[in-house]
Amino acid sequence: MSFRDKIKSGKFVITMEVEPPKGNDTKGILSRIVPLKGKVDAYNVTDMQSSVMRMSPWAMAIKLKENGFEPVMQLTCRDRNIIALQGDLLGISSFGIDNLLLLTGDSPARGDHPEAKAVFDLDSIGLIEAAGSLNKGVDMAGNSLEGSPDFVIGAALNPFSKDIDREIEKMGKKIEAGAVFFQTQPIFDVDRFHNFMEKVNVKNVTVMAGVIFIKSYRSAVYLNEKVEGIDIPPGYMKALKSADDFKKASFKMTKDIISSLRGICGGVHIMPLGLYDEVLGVLS
Repeated sequence: MSFRDKIKSGKFVITMEVEPPKGNDTKGILSRIVPLKGKVDAYNVTDMQSSVMRMSPWAMAIKLKENGFEPVMQLTCRDRNIIALQGDLLGISSFGIDNLLLLTGDSPARGDHPEAKAVFDLDSIGLIEAAGSLNKGVDMAGNSLEGSPDFVIGAALNPFSKDIDREIEKMGKKIEAGAVFFQTQPIFDVDRFHNFMEKVNVKNVTVMAGVIFIKSYRSAVYLNEKVEGIDIPPGYMKALKSADDFKKASFKMTKDIISSLRGICGGVHIMPLGLYDEVLGVLS
C-alpha cells in the first residue's frame, strides 16, 4: 500500500527522516535503513536541514525510490525563486516522486554557509499553493502545463506554538491550499498534544506527531529551553538526568511516547538524527 493510500485509509502511519549525505555517497545510508523496510511507511528526505549544505533532496529521493523505499521529499523556500521551485517540483514528479513536505526553511545564518543569500520568494503556504496549482495543470503565472503532477502535499505543524490561535489559522490556510497531511514538532507532552488535537478539525487530513531521538541530557536541556514548541515534562527530564544508561532511558521514553500517541493522531514522524540503526528497536 502506498503512502497516499495509507493516509487515506486511516492506518497509523510511520515516517522517518533521512538526511542526505554531505557528499555524493549514499550507499552507507541506504544500507543502514534496509532493516526498516516494512516497518517504516515512507522516508522524509530533508532539504538542507538547519541550512547545512548537503546533497540535494531530489537526488536522495530518487536514490531511495530506486532502492525500493517510498520517499517524501522536503522542499524549502530558502534557496530557490518561484521559477526554480516550480521547475524542481515538475522535475521530481517526472521521476514518480509525488509525496511532498513543503516548508519555509531555516535562515542561512544558522548553517555552515552563513554568508549565503536567502531567497524566500514564497512562504510555506505559498509553496503549497504552487504545488496545488501544478496539480491542476497550471503554473503560478497562469500558463497551462504539458502534463501535470499528482502531488500528495504535506506541511509542518507546531501544536505548542506561543500563539496557538494563529497556528490553527495557518493550519486551516494550508489545508485550503492543498495540504492533506501534517508532521509536527517533536512531541513530549502527550496530554497537551491531545488537548491540541481536540481543538482542531482534522477530519480530512492526517496529523503525524514528531518524535525525536535525544542523544544526551545536554541536548534535552537545549531542546526544552531554547526551541519554541518543544516542552519536555519534568518527569522525563528527571528520568533522563538520573539515568545510569542515558541511551536506554532515552529510547524507553521514545517508545512510551509512540505508544501513547496511538488513538490521538494518525501516525508518527521519527527524527532519528542519524541513529537509523536504533529505529527498529524503538518500533519493536
